[in-house]
Amino acid sequence: MNYPDQLIAYYQTVAEECVPGLSLDCVIFGFHDTRLKVLLLRWKETNEWCLPGGFIYKKESVDAAAGRVLHERTGLNQLFLQQFHLFGEAVRYDREDTWQRQKMPMPFGGSWPDRTISMGYYALVDYTKVTPTADFLSDECVWCEVGDLPSLLYDHRQIIDVALQTLRLQLNWQPIGLNLMPEKFTIPDLQRLYETVLGRSLDARNFHKKITGLSILTRLNERRTGGAYKSPYLYQFDQTNYQKALVNGNLIFV
Repeated sequence: MNYPDQLIAYYQTVAEECVPGLSLDCVIFGFHDTRLKVLLLRWKETNEWCLPGGFIYKKESVDAAAGRVLHERTGLNQLFLQQFHLFGEAVRYDREDTWQRQKMPMPFGGSWPDRTISMGYYALVDYTKVTPTADFLSDECVWCEVGDLPSLLYDHRQIIDVALQTLRLQLNWQPIGLNLMPEKFTIPDLQRLYETVLGRSLDARNFHKKITGLSILTRLNERRTGGAYKSPYLYQFDQTNYQKALVNGNLIFV
């Protein structure tokens, strides 16, 4: 491998400065081209894929650690970030098999903690603002469609499934649209986002009536041009009203 010194230094830092046996994994959702996507890493010189994640320094909070990991992978700072589940099965993966498949030496002569508990976070980001960035352990950091994921290491497929289930349950009291949509969008764009998250179709007329009735959108004096059909108006979120609706629980419309 071409990074043994850096890898050894990383392991040493983890052993000395991080909380033993505790990690975090981040499911970073983005919405683009009517598809819900998640950011994945491909391990260096392998075809093995996993979620962005890492360990928690002893002197930082778990939320700060998650924010640090997300910034390193996306280049963004002010992200919507939600802790959603603790993954603590007694056997989450075969450690020896995993490290061999990744073509990496077992750390510290195989003295990695007997088990690692991982805190799951999900983040909602504007796809257009993200700069996917790999780290020294990986060759790629790319968007993959939630419905067409590669084989994943560890229990990361389960983590994504639980994150998506949580997102669906929280659809009416978390700022899903505000964080996943670009600054300007059409009502059909927003409907496709909710349909993608829910995994089912919504009646267009009913959706339009309910979403506009919430007073969280501002219609702009602009239309989307270039399509084959009538050019729809562009909208943007009224962030003040959106936040009030979140506090008051007035976002139930699907």
